[in-house]
Amino acid sequence: MFDIGAMELLVVVIVAVIVIGPKDMPMAMRTAGRWIGKVRRVSAHFRTGIDAMVREAELEDMEKQWKARNDEIMRQSAKTAEEEAGEPIMTGPPPIASDEPGEEGERGESASPELSPPPAGQPASSAARPASAPAPAPIKAPPASAGRDAEPSGE
Repeated sequence: MFDIGAMELLVVVIVAVIVIGPKDMPMAMRTAGRWIGKVRRVSAHFRTGIDAMVREAELEDMEKQWKARNDEIMRQSAKTAEEEAGEPIMTGPPPIASDEPGEEGERGESASPELSPPPAGQPASSAARPASAPAPAPIKAPPASAGRDAEPSGE
């Protein structure tokens, strides 16, 4: 990175020994090592962030390419199926059919008995269940001896 050769490094060490002195040299080397470690950690963190951004951008590009290719394949498949059948074929989900005539919603969807309001005099909780579903069983409380106040049997 800095392209420091052996001769430049030797000159730096000699100047450091003369300026700092041999007594304080170990402390100066520890301080320099800490600074270099911090710089390396910051640069590694920065590099990791940049790599993550690059990977995300590559994934987005790959997703766009995959979606375009998938759409192309779906169009070709639909076209081939229509040519074989001789008529247009629906490739999406089937429409929701209404069991009773005249109960279609605004968008042509059938009214579901689970979503209809409860009849007058019936609680709202029973409207969420179809009429053929059995009512839930009541929950029984545990016996008093099985509770927290029971005597430990191991003593």
